[in-house]
Amino acid sequence: MGSRKPALAIAALPGRRARMIEYAKEVEQRGFEGVFVTSVSACLPFCQAVLQETSRITVGSSIQPIYFQSARLLADNAAFMHEISNGRFRLGIGISHAPALDRYGVKNTGRPVSDMRDYVAEMRSAENEVGPLPPIVLATLRDRMLDLACEVGDGCVWANGPRETVKKQLAARPKTSEDAFSTAAMVPTVIDDDVDAARNVHRKTLSRYVLLPNYRNYWKAAGFEQEMADVEAAIAAKDLDRIPSVLTDEWLDSTTLSGPESRVMEGIEAWYDAGIKTPIIVPSAIKGGQTAGIVSIFDMYDRKG
Repeated sequence: MGSRKPALAIAALPGRRARMIEYAKEVEQRGFEGVFVTSVSACLPFCQAVLQETSRITVGSSIQPIYFQSARLLADNAAFMHEISNGRFRLGIGISHAPALDRYGVKNTGRPVSDMRDYVAEMRSAENEVGPLPPIVLATLRDRMLDLACEVGDGCVWANGPRETVKKQLAARPKTSEDAFSTAAMVPTVIDDDVDAARNVHRKTLSRYVLLPNYRNYWKAAGFEQEMADVEAAIAAKDLDRIPSVLTDEWLDSTTLSGPESRVMEGIEAWYDAGIKTPIIVPSAIKGGQTAGIVSIFDMYDRKG
């Protein structure tokens, strides 16, 4: 088993932002690859804060939704962070999903692939004015967005993708093996000797994702038709409390990591073997949430030596 360390995802939640910056600094001190900031709250300001408090690690947005600001404004902000960090910033952008768009009052969206193509083109057209841009990484699930990432982007990132499906998608596209093209996957992770209890944390977390049609369609195509049919039956019956119970262990284990340290370490290595150059561990815990999850990752690698 290799000695490489993955990246960690950190959410800049209200009331905890200063503490999370301290954890990000510790990520660097402990030799992890980087910090990737989720779109839950103040994604880009948090990225900038972490870049200014660190000197080595990669810092990225995973992801910044394209509908939240103009391409020209994002290009200006991204070029700034790229310059002040000496090239350590990675700009992850994506379409996001309906609940998040509704929360921010975004009403007028078009077709995801064409909107993303136009957005990246507009960002790149601003480069002569705003300065060099960081690597642009596209959030992807289905093949069309992955193909677009290979065409116009510098990398791709999945969230909650089944590992074997991601492996097949990457294997079909030779460009993704190039050193300059980044491949990343955000993998929800709970370390605990009680595998079932760890899985139940993921059942709760991922229940909101299976409400989204685009995710359900992706997981159906990945071979989890029955699970998604059961979810849709629960939605139709307005029995959302039943959804966690229909999320099978097989489905969870394809998209998340759960269980004791040895099992989680094997899972991280499996993501590398699948062609993911940067596994992004999304830490949580049975008790203590993100903070306890981060500490459990630190402890696991301390014990590994």
